[in-house]
Amino acid sequence: MRLVFGFLLLAVPAQAETISVGSRITDVVVYPQGAKLTRLVEFTATAGQHDVIITDLPLNTNAASLRLMPSEGVQIGAYALRNDRVMPQDVAKSDAQVAAEAALEAAELAGGRAQLAMDAVAARIDAAAAQIAYLNRIGAGDAKADVANLQATAQMIGAEVLAASNAALAARADLPAVQKELQDAQEAQVRAQAALDALTASVKDHAAVSMAVSMEKAGPVHLEVTQFVAQATWQPIYDIALDRGAGNVVIDRSLLVSQNTGEDWAGVALTVSTAQPGNRAEASELWPELHRVEEPVKQDYARADTMGMMAEPVMEAASAAPLSKAAVQFQGDIVSYAYPQKVSIADGADNLRLTLDEVVLPAQAQAQAVPRYDASAYMMAAFTNTSGQILLPGTAVLMRDGALVGEVSLGTVAPGGRASLGFGAIEGLRLKRVVPARAEGDRGVFSKSNQIEQTAVLTVENLTAEKWAVRVVDVVPYSEQEELEINFTAVPPVSEQDVDDKRGVLAWDIAVPAGEVQEITVLTRESWPEGKELQ
Repeated sequence: MRLVFGFLLLAVPAQAETISVGSRITDVVVYPQGAKLTRLVEFTATAGQHDVIITDLPLNTNAASLRLMPSEGVQIGAYALRNDRVMPQDVAKSDAQVAAEAALEAAELAGGRAQLAMDAVAARIDAAAAQIAYLNRIGAGDAKADVANLQATAQMIGAEVLAASNAALAARADLPAVQKELQDAQEAQVRAQAALDALTASVKDHAAVSMAVSMEKAGPVHLEVTQFVAQATWQPIYDIALDRGAGNVVIDRSLLVSQNTGEDWAGVALTVSTAQPGNRAEASELWPELHRVEEPVKQDYARADTMGMMAEPVMEAASAAPLSKAAVQFQGDIVSYAYPQKVSIADGADNLRLTLDEVVLPAQAQAQAVPRYDASAYMMAAFTNTSGQILLPGTAVLMRDGALVGEVSLGTVAPGGRASLGFGAIEGLRLKRVVPARAEGDRGVFSKSNQIEQTAVLTVENLTAEKWAVRVVDVVPYSEQEELEINFTAVPPVSEQDVDDKRGVLAWDIAVPAGEVQEITVLTRESWPEGKELQ
């Protein structure tokens, strides 16, 4: 098999046979944005030249992305993409579609019979009403007849009206049954139509590929057509469960795939890839930067005219850098996942969720408390990705000890990388941060013109029935000026300072027994030279 592509116009001999065929999507590779489709085209032809038209490509087909690969003994000349004056599609119906059409036809016939029955009952009621009205008019017209005739007429009218009324009552008694029959038939027809619509691809504008094909000998032809489409995407989805008893996190990995390409994908082999073929393929270009120094220009602020505000440019005009370009962000090497079963994804209708696998990773769970801002501690779990596979960014649903606690966006976790996730509030660990009152009525703050002191008390109250290991985090000011001196003392002493390389962030690792309260006292002192102000 050989790969052929091109879009030169080729004159087809007049005696060439024209063959119109459809295609079937067999394989799909979905990227974070876009997908590569592989179509199979099959037909039988005699030896010689033929004009073959593939009639069922989506209208937004990109001509530059089309590639054709014929079977042995078949040569393809020039081919062209047609977006208008396209022949109608000859779409074969599946067995399920044929059965759905038959069910819809049967439902329509049943609905027609129910409507006829309904009309018959309504006609009986109308006939009885017309008969009663006619009899009433007869009685009114004989008002001047003799007594005997009036008596006879009255008896006849009474008997006939009674009979007509009984007929109307009998017809009305039959009405609920035929109404129910008609309603059931109409609902069955709606369901049958919906079932057929679900199996039938929407009829949309389409494109076609016309190509010149040369056959060495008569026989079947297998032609693979590949193309790139932009209207498809996938993303990872995670269910992450923290099991404190087992000391691990269980990560269920799934994929969410959707497409809006203008056609259904039915029974295709699906692969998802982290490659990004629609993005730039090269790094940004750097440009020389010319720097130079000059004597400073003394600004005359008394002359605020336009000429006084102009200054010589620092950069040479010929060396000025162009506008910066957006950098490409890659998240590790390209990763592909081939789904083991055939899948079907409807155009614009399905968000197909596919299960990948389950990863179990050891985790260190700990309560974290920030009394400065929070009223409760939160459960945190840190883990290292020892699975050997990259965890791609995606939405993660979090569960703790079997209970749903929230949803977060998981960032990329490379093999060997470490991550930390929060698993909800621990309502039984109550937090406070107060600046205690002093005897003089101040609020724990002592200050003078060049010094300030503040005392803060952090408390963790354990209302649960278990002992908790808690990491308490707080912050004190820091300075980068020699003349501003900042010191602090803490009881108990801090376990870690400048947590996560954040200046002034402090952490204490403490144990809080059930039903008890633990306190941390922090005294901060700031001093600076006289005559200056603290900002």
